[in-house]
Amino acid sequence: MAEFIGGLMRLRRGPWEMLASILIALGVLMLMQPFWLIAYSYSFFVTLVGTVMFIIVSHFPE
Repeated sequence: MAEFIGGLMRLRRGPWEMLASILIALGVLMLMQPFWLIAYSYSFFVTLVGTVMFIIVSHFPE
């Protein structure tokens, strides 16, 4: 866990890509669930943030 947080603080690609991938997956799950309208309402925004974040962090150093 300390290595993951250290990678985030040093702007390394691996931890940030994993965080962006988690956001994308969370957004898709929020989109597919039928129970909470508020989660469905924010699903597009969460997926968009994760996608843009993934594009940006793909330019970070290893």
